Amino acid sequence: MGLFDRLFGQESQEEKQVEVGEEVETHQTAENEQVAVVATNSDDSSAEGGEAVPLTAEQEAQKQRTLDLMAQYYAAKEAAAARVKEAQEKGFDPAIQTKPKEEPVQEIVQEVQESEQDKYQRTLKKTRTGFGARLNEFFANFRSVDEEFFEELEELLILSDVGVQVASTLTEELRYEAKLQNAKKTEELRRVIIEKLVDIYEKDGQFSEQINFQDDLTVMLFVGVNGVGKTTSIGKLAYKYKQAGKKVMLVAADTFRAGAVAQLVEWGRRVDVPVVTGPEKSDPASVVFDGVQRAVAEGVDILMIDTAGRLQNKDNLMAELEKIGRIIKRTLPDAPHETLLAMDASTGQNALSQAKEFAKITPLTGLVLTKLDGTAKGGVVLAIRQELDIPVKLIGFGEKIDDIGEFKSEEFMRGLLEGLI
Repeated sequence: MGLFDRLFGQESQEEKQVEVGEEVETHQTAENEQVAVVATNSDDSSAEGGEAVPLTAEQEAQKQRTLDLMAQYYAAKEAAAARVKEAQEKGFDPAIQTKPKEEPVQEIVQEVQESEQDKYQRTLKKTRTGFGARLNEFFANFRSVDEEFFEELEELLILSDVGVQVASTLTEELRYEAKLQNAKKTEELRRVIIEKLVDIYEKDGQFSEQINFQDDLTVMLFVGVNGVGKTTSIGKLAYKYKQAGKKVMLVAADTFRAGAVAQLVEWGRRVDVPVVTGPEKSDPASVVFDGVQRAVAEGVDILMIDTAGRLQNKDNLMAELEKIGRIIKRTLPDAPHETLLAMDASTGQNALSQAKEFAKITPLTGLVLTKLDGTAKGGVVLAIRQELDIPVKLIGFGEKIDDIGEFKSEEFMRGLLEGLI
């Protein structure tokens, strides 16, 4: 089944889960009412001197579980009262106890977990209301399929940051489909437009959106210009992977920018993971070497390396990244296992230009798309897929520490196109 059919052709999993949940709830309510009626009848019969209605084996078991829970509750209550009394006898009043000192690394507030689908819906809200509203308004303004229709559609797609190439290709394909289907009304092409957008992710040359984790040590090299959220993404990932039970280590290889090192060190303190640093303006490759050696010696699962982003001096940056790569391969011939470019989605087509430049400097295995929640330019993902054939592997959902996750094209396209069909 294709991505388009999974998104729009099948009953959603949520609807199925709701139906199942309602059935379970109805069944359980009925059972509770039955037990209550039996218990009431039994009490009434006993009170009137009549013969008690015998309980079924299941009802007896339920009754016994209830009695056991009540016994546990009263036992715990008595134990708590005894502890309070003992504390008061020793001159300590629990009602005025002082607040314990907090450890500095425990700054993370646990909140109600938000589902991944909800995060995509929230993150893509601005993109959806911009792109979706424009497309719906476009169809409302046009009644017939003519050359003006296709010209206006191409302009709309370009303004939605899907890229000139995507807009041009899509418009030409729609012209062909319109002739093939002899389409006269715009509504006949609405579904075709959306299907073509989805098909961008199913063209030849499939790639994996999954992080290439190894059985032992996984080395992830992060590149990108300053200010796109690269270091912040590394910090959030460190928290995510540590919460998953992984042993994580960070390397601050942007040694010529003191602020970058300090920021990564602070993230390490917050999420309680070690950060390998070197003297200011030291050779980044030497810091990476120390980090790799230490990670191997200490049995680290995931090593993430933050690098410089001086794109204005491409020759020096290329030489620096090549040297870092050679240093890593001395110890781990197959590493780095991921070279990820962090990109600010809010910059739209500028992000695409940066991706093209970095792709010339070093081989990229994937992209980290940041700040998507604050922009209406999520269409740039389609442009990247079409023009560079580099997968988006990670996506930033917002500012909270857990607002980062693996990119899933199905969830992304659902969030982007919801409401258009």
